[in-house]
Amino acid sequence: MNLIVDIGNTVAKIAVFADTRIVEVVYDSNAGLEHLLEVCRRYSCDKAIVATVIDLSEQALAQLASLPVPLLWLDEKTPLPVENLYETPRTLGYDRMAAVVGANEQFPGRDLLVIDAGTCITYEFIDAMGRYHGGNISPGLQMRFKALHQFTGRLPSVSAEGRLLPMGKDTETAIRSGVLKGIEYEISGYIMALKHKYPELLVFLTGGDDFSFDTNLKSIIFADRFLVLKGLNRILNYNNDRI
Repeated sequence: MNLIVDIGNTVAKIAVFADTRIVEVVYDSNAGLEHLLEVCRRYSCDKAIVATVIDLSEQALAQLASLPVPLLWLDEKTPLPVENLYETPRTLGYDRMAAVVGANEQFPGRDLLVIDAGTCITYEFIDAMGRYHGGNISPGLQMRFKALHQFTGRLPSVSAEGRLLPMGKDTETAIRSGVLKGIEYEISGYIMALKHKYPELLVFLTGGDDFSFDTNLKSIIFADRFLVLKGLNRILNYNNDRI
């Protein structure tokens, strides 16, 4: 079994895989990783991978150091099962690459757009030859709501939940519709632009934020909330002889 430790901006996800099958996923504090050893004790894991987008606390580092299995730290030098054409691999967030690897594992030989809607919304493209061309980074859902409130003098703090109209009828609905519709049109725009160039394009949607919107493109969109974890598991297996 494999132990996957995915440390994000807001939460850490700890997963156990049996080959390519997810056995369990546990959500943990990204500061302390308090549940890490408990998960490891419940399963007989052979190896582990850790990937982080934040600087780890001393407590988190101590928890990882005490793991009783070989540990692979994902960085820019880690061999990958896809070709990385990003010009600055040292600055590439591991979660972006892992999501691409996870999508490519499920549909090898296909042109893929991977959209990860979390703290930020990222758009990644990998072609049918397994070459990752790069991607774009956009503000995420909560970041957009907070920015409208924090960078203006009078706009209120608004949540995503509530009345949603095609065009807002008051300030609250204007902000909610502006943010949610803006994301919807942004996502649809990326899909349409890439599909024009790559007619057989498939799209993966992952991340902590769920977006439901009407589109004639739904037949090519696959929702997979654990895409990053699956990608990390594939990278760990790919480096089996290097740990």
